[in-house]
Amino acid sequence: MKQKITDFIYAHREQMVDVIRQLVEIPSVKGAPQPGAPFGAEPKRALDKMLEISREMGFVTKCCDNVVGTADYSPTGTIGLGILGHLDVVPAEPLNWSYPPFELTRTDGRLLGRGVIDDKGPCAAALFALWCVKELGIPLKKGVRLLFGTDEENGSGDLEIYCRGNKLPPMVFTPDASFPVINIEKGMIRADITGEYSEGSVVSFRGGSIPNAVPDKAEAVLRGISYEEVYAVITSNFTGAVLTADTAENGDITISCAGRSAHASTPRAGINAVTALISVLNMLPLREGQQREIFRGLEDVFPFGETDGRSASLRIGDEKSGELTLTFSKFAMQDGKISGCIDIRYPVSAQLEDVVNRLSAALEHAGVHYGKNIEEQPHCVPEDSEFVQKLLKVYSEVEGEPGRCIAIGGGTYVHDIEGGVAFGVERGDTDYHMHGNDEFITEDELLRDAVLFACAIADICG
Repeated sequence: MKQKITDFIYAHREQMVDVIRQLVEIPSVKGAPQPGAPFGAEPKRALDKMLEISREMGFVTKCCDNVVGTADYSPTGTIGLGILGHLDVVPAEPLNWSYPPFELTRTDGRLLGRGVIDDKGPCAAALFALWCVKELGIPLKKGVRLLFGTDEENGSGDLEIYCRGNKLPPMVFTPDASFPVINIEKGMIRADITGEYSEGSVVSFRGGSIPNAVPDKAEAVLRGISYEEVYAVITSNFTGAVLTADTAENGDITISCAGRSAHASTPRAGINAVTALISVLNMLPLREGQQREIFRGLEDVFPFGETDGRSASLRIGDEKSGELTLTFSKFAMQDGKISGCIDIRYPVSAQLEDVVNRLSAALEHAGVHYGKNIEEQPHCVPEDSEFVQKLLKVYSEVEGEPGRCIAIGGGTYVHDIEGGVAFGVERGDTDYHMHGNDEFITEDELLRDAVLFACAIADICG
């Protein structure tokens, strides 16, 4: 059966690439709510396109509250397995990309474009896997439902709406993380930073645009500081970020900092432009006062290069799920108002309330305040469950290597789904530039993904 599935998937390579192309061309970043489009026009447009393609392939489709779409193949009438993917994407900064982010680029065996790995490519792989099972006539005792969401990147409000009036299948996996099987996900805290300040040398500060990513850009406008003083500091830069300074006609100086983006669950892979620029500002002769004290306080508790939260009394870890990670992902100061975001992924041994209290105390030390945004408990599915063991068996048979369970800091789409696990699609230590510029996946990997998903469907539901 594996060979028949493989032959079918590889024979339809071009069709799968074309589906991914159609999806990537829709810039499905969350937008303002509109009638019939709760998460914006573009995510809804991507959903409509995916459902249209699914119907053309012979599946029974449904659009639920304009936030989640389903495509069913159920010869027996009973759905036993759900495969949950998402069609929304994080923003893209075109100037940072080697290729247009919302066009599919095909080069050297790679597919590049926003969403090719997170999560439009995997959604297409799941669709072709189910189509393969249907077209080959593989007998199923239980049906399969593909679910396509539109708000995974901003808190999974789509699933919350869907589950109010719909029941999820008894088994669910998402191709929204890594192979072999992710059965443990750390808890997540996404805290809003709020505050006020009196005037100082910094006219404005802004850095980061995505709450769950290491910020790769930050900018501060200074007044009352000479260019010579700024130049002396940025040329002695120790951060690894790229610093530049420009002078306006009124004498204001803008310092721009370019770092390297990374997912908030793996902050050590990035260079944080926000904390780098705060460190640089603290090396300058800023005017004494409340504003300066805030910058000093922020560097005290969130110093550049630190990702484990130790300076904020948040160094916590365990053998099962690893260390806590902390990402200072967004920060802005303008007209006396402060806003920002801290992203924390904490291990299963930690208590949510304790982590919140420690973070709140650290922010108060810096002169700002904690605002509740997302506070999620860890997610854990027993490794010896029948569902997990079947996925590990399929992975081992198809990939030719032992399957194993892993724990991650990223919250996948099944974080709040009882018994749900992540199955794919990242492999090994490859940096796919997820949430960064030049996001990619190889064509061979996507084809192998589709084979794995088809084999999993056949084994679990057949």
